[in-house]
Amino acid sequence: MECRAGCGACCIAPSISSPIPGMPNGKAAGERCVQLDERDFCRLFGLPERPAVCLGFKPDEMVCGGSREEALRLLGWLEQATAI
Repeated sequence: MECRAGCGACCIAPSISSPIPGMPNGKAAGERCVQLDERDFCRLFGLPERPAVCLGFKPDEMVCGGSREEALRLLGWLEQATAI
């Protein structure tokens, strides 16, 4: 599966505990990453500054579903289900 252009769900729904340029403490679940532009594209995509956690995320129908809305819902559910 390929990423849907302009989706950005993986840059919003999950929490990220590692530093992100512009967000030294990472981000909370549901918080929009500062590196997500107004078209919902990552400003760091393909750059060495992109965090390892972002590089490791691979799109999959199980988490991305069939639409951006479904991806936000699924990723949000996974975030809640795995929260400590």
